[in-house]
Amino acid sequence: MKIDEIKQTLQWIFEEFGTIVQIIAKTNLKAKGQAFIVYENVESAIRAIDEVNGFEIFEKPMVLDFARSKSDATVLKEAGEKELEEYKKRRQAEKERRQAEEAAEAQKRLKRPATTTASEAAGLAGRPTKASRGAGLKNTSGTTASVIPDEYLPPNKILFLREIPDSMDQDGLTALFSQFPGFQEVRMVPGRKGIAFVEYDTDAQATTAKEATSTVPVGEGGRFIRITYQRQ
Repeated sequence: MKIDEIKQTLQWIFEEFGTIVQIIAKTNLKAKGQAFIVYENVESAIRAIDEVNGFEIFEKPMVLDFARSKSDATVLKEAGEKELEEYKKRRQAEKERRQAEEAAEAQKRLKRPATTTASEAAGLAGRPTKASRGAGLKNTSGTTASVIPDEYLPPNKILFLREIPDSMDQDGLTALFSQFPGFQEVRMVPGRKGIAFVEYDTDAQATTAKEATSTVPVGEGGRFIRITYQRQ
C-alpha cells in the first residue's frame, strides 16, 4: 500500500480526536508498520490512545503509545526554527553514535572465536541436524530478525565510513569528499577510531561520491575505506 493511502486512512481515523498537525509514515524496512500522529495538544493524543488502541487497520490491530521524543512540528511550534535546527543536530548526533556503537559491537562478534565445551559437544552429538527436521520449512519462532547487509542498504544522503586509516584525519577526508557536488560536511565520531559520516545534499550526490571513492586508496599504505549508506 502506498504511503499516501496510509496517511489518508490514518487522517480519517484520528482526526475526530483533535487537530492533526502532521502524520509521519515511512517505507524503510526498520520503520515499516510504524506511523506517528502529531496532535496540536496532549489531550487529543490521550483521547486517541484510549479510544483507538487495538482498533484493526489493514487486517492488524493497532498498538498505540506516546512517542519517545517530540516531533519536529512540535519543536518548531514551541521553540522556533533555531531550536528546531539544534534539535535535529542533536538527534542526528545521537543516531550516529548508536550506529557507531552497533558497528563496533558487530565487529567484536565477528572477531569472537566460536568455542564449544566438551559437555556441550556431548549434548549436541545425539541431536538431529537442522536439515533432518524438514528441509524447506520456514522458521516461525519469530526469533530471527531480518537485517539488511550494509552492502544492500538503500541510498541515503549520508555515507557511513569504516576502516579509515589512522593517518587519514578529518581534513584529509574533507579534501577527498568535497570534490563531489552537494558536499556538506565530514563528521568524525568522538572516541571511535576509523569511523566517520559524510553528508551530501541529496541521495544521488552521495551515491556518486560513494562509487567514485570506494576504490581510491588513501592514507599510508594505500588502504581502501569501507563506504556504505547510513541505516535509516
